[in-house]
Amino acid sequence: MSELGSAHAASNGSAPIDDNYDELERFVRPLLIDDDTIYHLAYEFSQVYRHLALHSSEQFLPTPVTHLPSGNETGQFLAIDVGSTNLRVAFIELLGDLDDQTQTKIGLDRTRETIRNAQRPRVRRTLEKAWPIGEHLKKDKTEDLFAWIGDCIAEVVGDRLSSDSGRVEAPDVINMGITFSFPMMQDELTSATLMPMGKGFTITSDLDLGSTLLKGYARHTRRQSPDLAASRSKRRRLGPLPRLRIAAITNDTIATFASLAYRVKSLPNSRVAAGIIVGTGCNATIPMKFSDLGEAKTVRIRRANPDATATVVNTEITIAGACGPLEAVTTRWDRELDEHCARPGFQPLEYMTGGRYIGELVRIIFYDYMTRSHRPPIPPASLPSTVVHSYSFTTTFVSAVVARSWSDAELAVELKRRIPPPESSGWAWSSHSAGALRKIAHLVQVRSAGLIAASTVGLLHTVGEITLQEPSLDARVDVLMEGDTPNAALATPRLLSYRGSREVLSPAPGAGAWKAGPEELVIAYTGGIIQHYPNFKDQCQRFIDRLVMRAGPQDGGKSVFLREARDGGIIGAGVLASLNTKP
Repeated sequence: MSELGSAHAASNGSAPIDDNYDELERFVRPLLIDDDTIYHLAYEFSQVYRHLALHSSEQFLPTPVTHLPSGNETGQFLAIDVGSTNLRVAFIELLGDLDDQTQTKIGLDRTRETIRNAQRPRVRRTLEKAWPIGEHLKKDKTEDLFAWIGDCIAEVVGDRLSSDSGRVEAPDVINMGITFSFPMMQDELTSATLMPMGKGFTITSDLDLGSTLLKGYARHTRRQSPDLAASRSKRRRLGPLPRLRIAAITNDTIATFASLAYRVKSLPNSRVAAGIIVGTGCNATIPMKFSDLGEAKTVRIRRANPDATATVVNTEITIAGACGPLEAVTTRWDRELDEHCARPGFQPLEYMTGGRYIGELVRIIFYDYMTRSHRPPIPPASLPSTVVHSYSFTTTFVSAVVARSWSDAELAVELKRRIPPPESSGWAWSSHSAGALRKIAHLVQVRSAGLIAASTVGLLHTVGEITLQEPSLDARVDVLMEGDTPNAALATPRLLSYRGSREVLSPAPGAGAWKAGPEELVIAYTGGIIQHYPNFKDQCQRFIDRLVMRAGPQDGGKSVFLREARDGGIIGAGVLASLNTKP
């Protein structure tokens, strides 16, 4: 039956009576990923991570964050979040904790007060503004990009001074925290050196981020002539603005971790064990002991913090050195994407999971199916240009349209409207072709969620937060893939005793004592994919649940939960600034 015949068959609710369905099932088989594969990946990732922590100069980079917020920090800070697609600037006010008041209550009153305190907002954002970072800015000279960033900062600072005019005296200096969504090297919290960026930016490495940003803002601290001031679209004041003091520089993953660590302090038996970003790009952070890191990596941080024994680590786990285990699940479509991207071989895990690439991967696979495996094959000239041309099939489109919960026939109608074939084409979207696109997108999404789960659990095993058994010793635990209900007869596997550590990195002085009971390890997450792609976060949590269940009982009854750190990049910048600002 032809493609158009398939559409007719679907119109009355029946399945297409042809061979295309069976061919599609065979075609997508390389994308399938099961619990066995995910478990093996998690364990193998952990072995690679331990090696990289000790020996890699590009991954598992220690940061100057050697203690966590107590939750009692207060104050107001300027926060900057430079992402891969957007710039955000805001004033962040930390409201602190009311736990001291809770301690004076007893019984039911104390329980109620604890619940109220946990639900109380801990952070207030004011005068927040956001700007898209255009492609021309990404490709501009470094000084031009940072001059634009300086203009945006000046706009928010100017608005703040205008709103406070007559009520509060303008400060001479404003304390600021900065989040950059790019890999960096740091010896101290107030400075950072950029590593190769990727994500469409052409800025060279070895850039001093702090001084470059201050230079971009510096002209706003000097009085300018009216003519020059009027020529700057973002300049609203003729008077000089306050100088900026950089209290903290970090990357988006560390900021996400810090933001939720600040807010989770009021939740009993919960602590943030790691942070992940799954958005345009991907990354993870986790606290690690100095003893698990190469000595050369930590010498300067230990010199600056003699009493510290651990640090929050920027893992950069998507870079090639950490991705050897991925070979087992790499398909010909992944290799095609890799070969034609800006930096082939640089970030294999991100090419399989990041928002910059998911849409393109779906397009590559669907195009291959329609032009080679579909019966009859569809000529490329008959397909929509969006399907034919590289990077024209965006992840946003896949998330908002293809992944929605509607029937194949309804999706076909929507695709006809949004991405029609050329007028000269004899082909049209049908239930079968729409269903094929949906199936491919779904399998890519499930695989991506599984890989994020495997890398996250692998990290937790690396630092001894949870214990995985070696796959060769695995006593199989059968778990239903769809219902998430374990088989009644669970095997109890023999565990590898790696470490008995509990909390690697302690909170700042003043944090409350640990409550008795089962421990909830929180994975702070943010990013457009894990926050907004339909079912991605839930699928990732299901994979994590099955991985931990399969590993067997954990010390202290530990469980692992994903918890959203909404706006973690900008809030975390403020939180880290508070840790490095004297009252």
